[in-house]
Amino acid sequence: MEPLTLTVRPARIADAADIGRIYRESWLDTYPGVIPAALLTAMTVRGQTARWRAAIAARGREAVFIAEDEKNGIVGMTSFGPSRDGSLGLDGEVYTLYVDPAHYGCGAGRALLTNGFAALKQRGYKSCIIWAHARNPARFFYERMGGRLVAERTIRMLGDAVPEAGFGWKHLAVAEKSSA
Repeated sequence: MEPLTLTVRPARIADAADIGRIYRESWLDTYPGVIPAALLTAMTVRGQTARWRAAIAARGREAVFIAEDEKNGIVGMTSFGPSRDGSLGLDGEVYTLYVDPAHYGCGAGRALLTNGFAALKQRGYKSCIIWAHARNPARFFYERMGGRLVAERTIRMLGDAVPEAGFGWKHLAVAEKSSA
């Protein structure tokens, strides 16, 4: 696969349609048999575009970044902010990290995660967690990036039990070095 020339930057409202497309395509590629099929069927690019446009415009606690290639445009996205579960002792959280399936293995995920760690650290966070569906193949990516399994939980999606694994980085300074 051809290497990409990536730039990671904060998302702009004009990026919302590409983010919505990547989010949906990643879910359709990754989650069949993992989450309820009805949830995948109901997901639309239009709905995701609206969700991400609102998140970007809010400029609240959730930050949204994109990975952009000069030839292919936006190829991935991530969002992060404060941890939603303070009981784990990790103060930051990567909420989402998705790469266009056509560009898996090209370094976009690594670039997004590394830049997300740096942005969290810059905002004063010292540690972080990311939750992945337990049967999501990306969980091995998080392990390769230095994440350690720190928690497990089960969430409900349309009534179905979906197990998740939480991967943590207790020191973001170490996380940045291990992912470089």
